[in-house]
Amino acid sequence: MKIALLGTRGIPANYGGFETFAEELSTRLAARGHDVVVYGRTNNIRIRETTYRGVRLELLPTISHKYLDTLAHTALSTLHLLTHPTDVALYCNGANAVFTFLPRAIGVPTALNVDGLERKRKKWNRAARAWYLLSERLSTLCPTAMVTDARVIERYYNERYGLRSDFIAYGAESGRVETAETLDRLGLRPGEYFLYVSRMEPENNALLVVRAFERTRTDRKLVMVGDAPYAAGYIERVKATRDPRILFPGAIYGQGYRELQSHCRAYLHATEVGGTHPALIEAMGRGAPTLFLDAVENVEVAGGAGIAFANDEAALAALVDRFCAMDDDELRVLSERAAAIVAERYDWERIVDSYERLFERLLSATATRHD
Repeated sequence: MKIALLGTRGIPANYGGFETFAEELSTRLAARGHDVVVYGRTNNIRIRETTYRGVRLELLPTISHKYLDTLAHTALSTLHLLTHPTDVALYCNGANAVFTFLPRAIGVPTALNVDGLERKRKKWNRAARAWYLLSERLSTLCPTAMVTDARVIERYYNERYGLRSDFIAYGAESGRVETAETLDRLGLRPGEYFLYVSRMEPENNALLVVRAFERTRTDRKLVMVGDAPYAAGYIERVKATRDPRILFPGAIYGQGYRELQSHCRAYLHATEVGGTHPALIEAMGRGAPTLFLDAVENVEVAGGAGIAFANDEAALAALVDRFCAMDDDELRVLSERAAAIVAERYDWERIVDSYERLFERLLSATATRHD
């Protein structure tokens, strides 16, 4: 099949979950013999090559603005797609729902991965939240099929809009990596640090994690991995800590990211909005024991392999101290449970199988209607 992916910042992934998803899915589809193109943004993807790991790259300009970046680029990508038809198109991000009917008008079936309930994110103003609410409804009308990656989001669309979406989970790799070059660079020792990974935006509670860790009694370190392009004020508050145990190495990808997940004492997950959070299942796949914010989306993923905490600094601080006191056997049980859940539910090859079946079904249905 000829497959196009639109709506992300592009690959190689260097931003967030949708970009990692686009890279993992597209490269695996290409390895299976499909002709895949991923649309990317020139303000984010800097490589000169026109292909990446067998995937064609179509880099187009955008408007570098918090509220216009995604919509402007997806609009331009859609216009390009209309003059360079493909067999099937996969859009990411519910905000892009409005564009998915245009390829359908020329006979190209579209699928839309809506992610979570973006309108609940604290970073958006009223206009953005209103757009996301409208886009929820458009997600049920404009694309040929809608994809949800968490059961809680699947239930939401079914109960509110009466729509049965295609549930396809996010994917993650399983197994630790043995190298530790990034740990050496950051002055870390295996098992002697806690790890947080996320865009540092209010709904991801980086400030909660920092302030909770300041209350702990441990001499272990906290590594805060991540950044955000439109949250300078919030990030400044997060990094204002004077606690020497807390490190801010910025965004880390590739092998360094895998090393940090593989060797941490525990992974701290404090995101409160969204569907399945990639960093959570990726850390679990590496066997990282997990402390997670008690939100229904996080319970769905990590409930059997981690320990939940309330949205409260003192509660999280007490849990971190508890993890510091755990012996190796207790940590090993949590580690093995986490890895087993990922291997069973979130294996990338099974995820790619599901997308292949979805695309084949959409193509078959479109061909039948045309006949």
